[in-house]
Amino acid sequence: MAHVNDSAEPAEPAIRPEPAPAPAPALNSGPGNGLASAPAAVPPGGALAAAALRRLLGLLAQGAPAEHFARPGAQARTAGAEPAEQAVVEEATRVALDIRRTLDQHRRREAELTALFDTAGDLAALRDLDAVLRAIVRRARTLLGTDVAYLTLNDPLAGDTFMRVTDGSVSAAFQQLRLGMGEGLGGLVAQTARPYASADYRSDDRFRHTTTIDSGVREEGLRGILGVPLRVASRVIGVLYAADRSVRDFAPDAVALLSSLADHAAVAIDGARLLEETRTALAELNSATETARAHSEAARLATETHDRLTDLVLRGGDVTDVAREVAALLRGGLVVHDADGAELARVATEPIGPPARGVAASRSGGRAVAVDGVWVCAVLAGPELLGSIALTGRADLSDTDRRLFERTGLVTALLLLLRRSVAHAEDRVRGELLSDLLTPQSPGRTRDTGSQTIRARKLGVNLARPHCVLVLHCDAALRPRLSAEAARRARALDGLSGLHEGRIVLLAPAERPGQLAQSLAAELGQSLGAPVTVGSAGPGDGPGGLPSVHAEAVRCLQALHALGHTGHGAALPDLGFVGLLLGDRGDVGGYVHRVLGPVIEYDAQRGTELVHTLQAYYLHGASLSKAKDALHIHVNTVVQRLDRIRRLLGEDWNSPARALELQLALRLHLLAKPGPTPAIQAGHDRSDPQAPLA
Repeated sequence: MAHVNDSAEPAEPAIRPEPAPAPAPALNSGPGNGLASAPAAVPPGGALAAAALRRLLGLLAQGAPAEHFARPGAQARTAGAEPAEQAVVEEATRVALDIRRTLDQHRRREAELTALFDTAGDLAALRDLDAVLRAIVRRARTLLGTDVAYLTLNDPLAGDTFMRVTDGSVSAAFQQLRLGMGEGLGGLVAQTARPYASADYRSDDRFRHTTTIDSGVREEGLRGILGVPLRVASRVIGVLYAADRSVRDFAPDAVALLSSLADHAAVAIDGARLLEETRTALAELNSATETARAHSEAARLATETHDRLTDLVLRGGDVTDVAREVAALLRGGLVVHDADGAELARVATEPIGPPARGVAASRSGGRAVAVDGVWVCAVLAGPELLGSIALTGRADLSDTDRRLFERTGLVTALLLLLRRSVAHAEDRVRGELLSDLLTPQSPGRTRDTGSQTIRARKLGVNLARPHCVLVLHCDAALRPRLSAEAARRARALDGLSGLHEGRIVLLAPAERPGQLAQSLAAELGQSLGAPVTVGSAGPGDGPGGLPSVHAEAVRCLQALHALGHTGHGAALPDLGFVGLLLGDRGDVGGYVHRVLGPVIEYDAQRGTELVHTLQAYYLHGASLSKAKDALHIHVNTVVQRLDRIRRLLGEDWNSPARALELQLALRLHLLAKPGPTPAIQAGHDRSDPQAPLA
């Protein structure tokens, strides 16, 4: 109720005594008048009381603010009213305020009922379910004057109730809540079909709180919450809520109002659902009628199409030829994928991946299905999935077109089986050549590299180029897929792949086996969805050197497993000193350069002694004071040199793993230098400011 500014009204004159009227009968407070009690009769000669009573009646007639009703009593006291008169005025004031409150309640209830009837009419006029739900929460928020209103619908399959629509909500997490039956306030309403209200939900221990619900309510900032069931007959279909971001005690009138709105809303929701179901049923009926009418035409076209595709295959057509023919017949774009998702053919459409959900549905149902605007048909050979076909640019398919699309899957299956047979034969030849190249020659026998080179050339492999050997490993269940992927990669790299000594091996032209192993491990792991470990070695010195390269690649794979590097790819040099120890072609200089190269080059260019300082530092247990004594320099000089080393080698240069690598590289570097190893005690005091610093 808005407050009225008293100063805006003219001052009321003081009540003046009037001639005493005839005695009036006392106001009766019987059971039917709606008042708690009535004022006593005006005493004889009570002119001041009578004037005050008339003033109170005038205020009631004007609908004046509540604070104005105290003025007649105050004016009567000021005018010198007798105690009996003053008592009558005060009692009349109390009754007048009761009457005013009753009238306010009636007016408010009348406005609420009017709004409720308007809402019922509006809901009855709506036909779209989403529009009905949005209108319900909007009206709930308006009628109760809350910050937020929202609605959840029950999910009989999941056994819970989920957030369907909100009004005034700002939290994404809150808008996606699901409440189990009996959880929180809403879950309890949905379970018991009774309204519940909480002035401050967060601290209300009457409800079963969960982390998910409390987090969503807290993020939305809600405190006072009222929830009422949406009922259709005896069935609860959801819950309607009104909520404030401050503490609020919902009065019984508010509960009754929201419950009435929920009753109308439930009927509207059920009506909209029935209408949607009716529309769906009508559309299905029309579709069935059209299907029956076009059945004979479908059979004729299917026979004609089958003959055309059969003739195409017999004339030597491949998957691309079939896709082109079918795309023209269906007036759309066509993409054919193999079982691993690789594109085999594409006609009149952009590249798309195989829709996994559609392939699974088509495979289980044995029919073409539409998923996200794309028709999908699984290509099957019995229970085996050979691939899939996707048709774009067609929102729907007639029965005739659908049968044609499905027949395309059968023809494509035949072509893929034929293609696989040819590929298996070729892979067998490639695998045999690979085994011959990697098998060590028996003592006393000479390897016939010439015939191996000729065989490789016929398969598109040039053995004159430097080749690396990569040994691949994954879980046993995925080995067939890994073998197929390795064969595909080998063909793309102009290399060979196959099984050798029980392992999947790939021979590829490359000069950096470590980089190739890393990329293959990442690509194959992503393709298979599981870790793939790749050990590599090379390049080999011609075909004759490949057996030793293969042996080193096997050792690298074993080292990767021993070090716990499953899912990674590397060559032995990438494994640091471990690779140096395991390799049979130890590259000491390369190892030293990788680990210590920046420091050695800095010394050579600047004439500094960083390597000597680093040796002294590690030799004396990483002690600055002992290192400076051994070098005969100031401790600050040692610190400066070590800081320079840090900038050259990186922040983690002194970590345990790096320190071990550095100490080994230092030892190898000093052993490789000509002449005696310099003693740490040698040297002179370099604390002089003019001495070269790091």
